[in-house]
Amino acid sequence: MPALFDPAAAKRPTNVSINSDLLAKARAAGLNLSATLEQALIDQLRKRQRGKWLAENRGAIEAYNDKVERTGVFSDDLRSF
Repeated sequence: MPALFDPAAAKRPTNVSINSDLLAKARAAGLNLSATLEQALIDQLRKRQRGKWLAENRGAIEAYNDKVERTGVFSDDLRSF
């Protein structure tokens, strides 16, 4: 799977609008806003990338699951539990 983003890319300043109470509480808690936003964006990108992959591969996953349901898996006879 290709990298989600280039962690070595230069940082860029940007403007965002945030609920003022939430911002005040985050600052009071000592949160690093840039790092927190970056991590939240990474999490959201991973979630969307996973959803896209699942949608693109849904047919193959369903076909595999159907096959396993019909024929089992190679290790069925090897289980000791």
